[in-house]
Amino acid sequence: MSGLPPVRVLLVDDQELIRTALSMVMADLPDVDVVGEAGTGEEGVRLAAELAPDVVVMDIRMPGMDGIEATRRITEAGPGARVVVLTTFDDDAYVYGALRAGASGFLVKDMALDDIIAAVRVVAAGDALIAPSVTRRLIQDFAARPEPVSGRRELKPVTDREREVLTLVGTGLSNSEIAAELHISVATAKTYLTRLLTKLDARDRVQLVIMAYEAGLVSVTR
Repeated sequence: MSGLPPVRVLLVDDQELIRTALSMVMADLPDVDVVGEAGTGEEGVRLAAELAPDVVVMDIRMPGMDGIEATRRITEAGPGARVVVLTTFDDDAYVYGALRAGASGFLVKDMALDDIIAAVRVVAAGDALIAPSVTRRLIQDFAARPEPVSGRRELKPVTDREREVLTLVGTGLSNSEIAAELHISVATAKTYLTRLLTKLDARDRVQLVIMAYEAGLVSVTR
């Protein structure tokens, strides 16, 4: 184990069984510390401000304030906690709203607990959690909707090469796949990704996916 402090996690879900299961598993991990639990969105927002967790595992469907609004309030409060939303594949409409609200990714409730723990670690390390296959599915779903985003996002500070990379990110390709597609090294692909995050003031890879869609770089026909 490294000398880094444990990842501070806040669990927000109206289902006590899910909170208890996650909390019990995380209690045995030396690098993860559950600092609080909340059964409502309102309570989750309050505890996030009080406890300053590194990661908030957030349910989407909750009575009162839902997970999307709670996510928005937590991420707008500052750059501290990163939010991972809980969903099912039936919730695609909610997932987009959660990502737009600032979530760093999402988990599926029927995932193995070990996979959920691994996802929490990934997000805590500053990465985004969105599988390429899911990215493609979401982009297709968003683009097919009758109410497309109003206007097109401007990408003025982005070079032609960076635009190519952003397009490939939007289609769900990994860094190694982008490197192969553009005949560049993985290190160079990572450099382009870092530049895009900086130039577009994007929080993480998930936001780049959304920006690629909003800029019209990705469509269902790609």
